[in-house]
Amino acid sequence: MYFGEKIKLRAYKESDIEDSYALIENFEIKSMLNKAIIFPYSLDEQKEFVKSTTKKPCYEFAIELVETGEYIGGCGIAECDTTSQTATIGIWLGLEYQGRGLGQDALRTLCKFVFDEMNIRKIKLEYFSFNEKGENCYTKLGFKEEGILREELFRAGKFHDIHLMGMFRDEFK
Repeated sequence: MYFGEKIKLRAYKESDIEDSYALIENFEIKSMLNKAIIFPYSLDEQKEFVKSTTKKPCYEFAIELVETGEYIGGCGIAECDTTSQTATIGIWLGLEYQGRGLGQDALRTLCKFVFDEMNIRKIKLEYFSFNEKGENCYTKLGFKEEGILREELFRAGKFHDIHLMGMFRDEFK
């Protein structure tokens, strides 16, 4: 487990299946996570995801509130290149947990894990242009914009940009 101020990152467990399914089966959340067409998951698909996180090597974390033990979202490393020492990360929180500094705490904890435990020199991420909360969170931690994939995503009847960000170890705040 890895602790932030208000959250901890831990391995997924079977009891997270229904909680994670309830939080992620939300159009607004899904629209921020996936480039593909948004389609409802089944509970069985969520079970398979949680089971897949127990296979090594896997760096998917459940995000839990330290105070209550409540599951609030997830984060992890989507890609890792040990030769160039880069990792691509992702994070999400249930809607009711956003805007309280929990995402920034979780992201800071994840970045600390990636830099300190994996010996990575650069962390990368991407976000969609309509995700202003994400952009603010990433910028506050030290991520810098590295590029824009213009009109790369079709969502809700129109095209949106995908922003690429990166942060080196010495830029981490």
